[in-house]
Amino acid sequence: MPEDDGSVPEVCIASGMTECSVPGPDGPLEIRRISDPEHRLSSEWSRTSRPAPPAVLQSLIPVPGVVPLGELELIDAMQAGDVVVADGRKPEQYAKYTIPGAINLPFTETETALQSLGCTRMSDGWDCSNARKVAMFCNGVWCGQSPTAIRKMTEAGFPPDCIHYYRNGMQGWLLQGLSVWTPGAAECFNI
Repeated sequence: MPEDDGSVPEVCIASGMTECSVPGPDGPLEIRRISDPEHRLSSEWSRTSRPAPPAVLQSLIPVPGVVPLGELELIDAMQAGDVVVADGRKPEQYAKYTIPGAINLPFTETETALQSLGCTRMSDGWDCSNARKVAMFCNGVWCGQSPTAIRKMTEAGFPPDCIHYYRNGMQGWLLQGLSVWTPGAAECFNI
């Protein structure tokens, strides 16, 4: 809703922060919130119920030791550059749009995920002593893709304390009006 002077009110990510920059593969990516207070989620993301299984509410901590994140904690970690942000959804979902700067580590590709995050294949399993911190997400609180990936990774030896879990996923990100990104694009956009 416009202010009395005709301007659109400022919508912040956090107090005093209207935008932020996070690392992308080809340079910084800008995250903003949609300024339109009348904006609504598209029908794809506005559904509250999905058939079960597989769509059941996921635990905030899918494996003991995993660190849960909200939007602000995820953005802080992205800005600090100390985590790999990983979209655990199917490649075709990731290719459409994702959280800015995220890489795709599909829940079905445990070996690829482990290798991408610093683990080495040994004759008797995986050496994850050089594991990088990762923030995993998928579609939302009802989606089991990233929790499945997290369980498979920890069963293979990935340290749970190196995993952060953004359970709200794409649905929560979009609900907050935050920018998304199409991998390979130079700029973020809002939907």
